[in-house]
Amino acid sequence: MPPLSYESSIDAALSKLHEEGRYRTFIDIARERGNFPHATWTRPDGSERPVTVWCGNDYLGMGQHPVVLRAMHEALDAVGAGSGGTRNISGTTVYHKRLEAELADLHGKEQALLFTSAYIANDATLSTLPKILPGLIIYSDALNHASMIEGVRRNGGAKRIFRHNDVEHLRELLAADDPAAPKLIAFESIYSMDGDFGPIGAICDLAEEFGALTYLDEVHAVGMYGPRGGGVTERDGLASRIDILNGTLAKAYGVMGGYIAASAKLCDAIRSYAPGFIFTTSLTPSTAAGAAASVRHLKGDPDLRAAHQSQARTLKMRLKGLGLPLIDHGSHIVPVHVGNPVHCKLMSDMLLEDFGIYVQPINFPTVPRGTERLRFTPSPVHGPREIDALVAAMDALWSQCALNRAEMSA
Repeated sequence: MPPLSYESSIDAALSKLHEEGRYRTFIDIARERGNFPHATWTRPDGSERPVTVWCGNDYLGMGQHPVVLRAMHEALDAVGAGSGGTRNISGTTVYHKRLEAELADLHGKEQALLFTSAYIANDATLSTLPKILPGLIIYSDALNHASMIEGVRRNGGAKRIFRHNDVEHLRELLAADDPAAPKLIAFESIYSMDGDFGPIGAICDLAEEFGALTYLDEVHAVGMYGPRGGGVTERDGLASRIDILNGTLAKAYGVMGGYIAASAKLCDAIRSYAPGFIFTTSLTPSTAAGAAASVRHLKGDPDLRAAHQSQARTLKMRLKGLGLPLIDHGSHIVPVHVGNPVHCKLMSDMLLEDFGIYVQPINFPTVPRGTERLRFTPSPVHGPREIDALVAAMDALWSQCALNRAEMSA
């Protein structure tokens, strides 16, 4: 047999992405502290130009907040850069424990457990639960995040996929299984690509009826919803009905890391059995310190959350006024449907090059084919000037792209 042609296989895989308009490029930007959402874009040729970031997940601008930066500097000066190991071997510091205490308090849970990202928290927890609960059946929403899908896929246990937000379909699946089997329902509070809300109360009702545990991803809600930023469950008074809550420190809190919040026994079991926790170097102390400061601050800053929601409403109203195909489910996420990967990438490139507006195209596999979109994430630091510029750019560009599509189809 001839030797395998590794390079030709790699070339074919990359060419497929280019042909389908799905090849992803990194945009080299340097955010400007104190001036966010403005940043500097370094083009491939080395030249620079100012841009406004409209697709970041630092939803509240906490990544530049003085209280966060001060806490990180203090920790860095006190203990140095890295943690020095895994949580089990020299990598647990006072900063990690303080952050876990802040998070447990935020959600009204006995304990919280830190991971290096919310992706790892989801994957590690969901893949480990069947080891702790033999025979566990996991019921997963069809549009759950990739990290949840991967955790469920890898756990070796039984799984059922229910249609997105379809409570009746979930009921059918639960009713069809052995009543004595342990069960867990995994879903999200806000689905990040459409910005729609999960039916948390109705799913909790089903969980109680069928004796199932509940696992809720609040990644796109923590910090932004509820009186203290506890998420949609806090806003709606449902936090006590969720058994395991997943959150991130890399979005509204502006730093890095992920976590679960649950009972002390369950956190202890995950800590003891999950390879994704046991064998990973812990967050740097400065990161943990900054995240704790951010969580602590946002517990007492409802005005920042209100400003965030106000900016999202304003942007949606302005874009709807242009007649754009906006997906609006009432959350802070603002997706504009394009429906074609090539057009979506083209619009993103033109916004960046011609208007100094940075928004990444969202294509398959992040969203289903034919639902490609531009996903805008307004924040309290996107003021009237930035919104005016975006609306004017989208008005001009959408009209231009519509003409181009008409010419191509003629």
